[in-house]
Amino acid sequence: MPTLLAITVLGLFLGIRHATDPDHVVAVTTIVSRERTMLHALIVGALWGVGHTVTILIVGSGILLLKLTIPPRLGLAMELSVACMLILLGVSNLTGLMRRAVEWLAPGGSGSGAHAHVICGRAMIHTHNAGREFLVQPGGSVIDWLRQWCQRLGTFHILRPLAVGIVHGLAGSAAVALLVLTTISRPGWAIGYLLVFGIGTIVGMMLITAAIALPFTYTLGHFARLNQVLAIASGAISLSFGLFLCYQIGISDGLFTGHPNWVPR
Repeated sequence: MPTLLAITVLGLFLGIRHATDPDHVVAVTTIVSRERTMLHALIVGALWGVGHTVTILIVGSGILLLKLTIPPRLGLAMELSVACMLILLGVSNLTGLMRRAVEWLAPGGSGSGAHAHVICGRAMIHTHNAGREFLVQPGGSVIDWLRQWCQRLGTFHILRPLAVGIVHGLAGSAAVALLVLTTISRPGWAIGYLLVFGIGTIVGMMLITAAIALPFTYTLGHFARLNQVLAIASGAISLSFGLFLCYQIGISDGLFTGHPNWVPR
């Protein structure tokens, strides 16, 4: 029992710490810079954590149970996917691709009559349909609440943090699994650790997104121009950091050369 408790506490702690990695923070900052409420930001963090946890469980379990080995070039390619994701997020924020994607997906995400307005460079979606206030009626189930929140957020706002979390989990799963492999010998406990680690990551990312979203949501209602500057700055940081990672992975670590040098981290 003490050993199981120690594994649980360690997994939660390391999962929360893992959420603070620079590439994770930059990615979610770029995403939540366009969110209007703290609750939406918390949902973004939770969805990112779920996507990350799913990948960690699948890839990590394969490494633990099937003794899979990841070649250096493949490992670097997985990390390069994170850099490309950061570049894509940054470019979409800076060029307005995010707004056009939201407008394109608005009818499917919010029902007929839904449309987007652009206010200070921000895409705002709402609907004029009668009876579509997305309020849970008395006696409604949790499923009804989740369904209505999914409708309110829209398909794009749900899939985007999930996809980003999956990509980040793909890049970090090898390092997490190899760490577990060297410390926990029992496969069942090792898989359990991965799950607890993932839960810790979800909690940590929700806390981080809430803290990051605070200045964005506050300035949206009080200082619209400053809010726009912060959103543009987040896109520029994401783009710059993505380009830096591309250089580090492709040139310094040798992905684009004949001698790849990959150390899971």
